[in-house]
Amino acid sequence: MFVLVVGGGKVGYYLAKELIENSHEVVLMEKDRDRAAQIADEIGSIVVAHDGCEGKYLGEAGCARADIVAAVTGDDEDNLVICQMAKRHFDVPRTIARVNNPKNEALFRHLGVDEIISPTRMILGSIEQDIPVHELLHLAALGEGELEIIEAHLQDGSPAIGRAAGDLTMPVGCSLFAVVRDGIASPLLPDMRLRVGDKVIAIGPSECSVKLHEQLIGAVDVEASPTV
Repeated sequence: MFVLVVGGGKVGYYLAKELIENSHEVVLMEKDRDRAAQIADEIGSIVVAHDGCEGKYLGEAGCARADIVAAVTGDDEDNLVICQMAKRHFDVPRTIARVNNPKNEALFRHLGVDEIISPTRMILGSIEQDIPVHELLHLAALGEGELEIIEAHLQDGSPAIGRAAGDLTMPVGCSLFAVVRDGIASPLLPDMRLRVGDKVIAIGPSECSVKLHEQLIGAVDVEASPTV
């Protein structure tokens, strides 16, 4: 498989090294000539010292025959431009983009980038694993970012305990679709009564979080503002 990696920072450098070690054909583009020369000294002459945002140089790097183009520069705009050119002008089957600002994810999806890698989102997900069970856990964004998969871990005091899923009042556009009980995931049917320890999985827009919290966890505590 031929992979064209654009961006010679730490991400691009180590990605290229791993791909080479796994016997893939790789070309790495890095516009900073000093950095490109440094990488070439370490991993060989696969480095192209040109700007991947310019179609001419993408073509010279072999983009037209690439199986994958991975745009992993530190600039979201550059990564989007690179993936757009790879798709539209070189018919690359698969594009992968690094997205540093999670707010840009929807735009990248809308414009046809095949796969988005968000370091910020990954770190946030790891941090959220330590969120107390009395909070909702945002597991992932779907589609163009309008919807999220949300998990609620039901504890004593949850208003949903003992109630059938179909009796809960869900926000418009939000639905409960699965429950994890005793480590086993199953569809959440309307007549299924919820128990302490259940992990309820919902899908909906992020705006439904407050209502979901009220139905599955309990009312959101709002600290009164101090009076002056």
